[in-house]
Amino acid sequence: MTAPEPALADVVARLRRAMRRAARTADPENTLSVAQLELLSCLFENPGARPSRIAQLLKLAPNSVTTMVTGLRSRDLVTRTSGGDDRRTVALELTDTGRAAVERWQGHNAAILAAALDGVHPAWRHLIAAAVPALNELVGAIDALAESGQSH
Repeated sequence: MTAPEPALADVVARLRRAMRRAARTADPENTLSVAQLELLSCLFENPGARPSRIAQLLKLAPNSVTTMVTGLRSRDLVTRTSGGDDRRTVALELTDTGRAAVERWQGHNAAILAAALDGVHPAWRHLIAAAVPALNELVGAIDALAESGQSH
């Protein structure tokens, strides 16, 4: 039996591409890039985070985060405030519009998966549902590798 890693890596990559294509079809009005939506989602999960922390979490260069934040601020999706006691630091927050953009994207993704799962054989649906906890653990393990600076 061959190792499952190459097949799993391939299916994850294809699933991400399929989800991006379907999301663009489901919401053609959305002009945000996947990178911008991922930054907004990261901020949704980490309200008040500093730009350096967002860069660390997304494994992006700090100047890339700064550039994206500037663009997102101009669209009223993100605000910058002083980081509490230390006025030299900056904290990022989603605006109501930014939060709505994340919730809309998450809603489209959930609807896409629900519609797609309707077309999957019930036995496969059951296996997919049963695999969600294991996939969450896998995500945590991959995040831990990224945090530690290891990739393999």
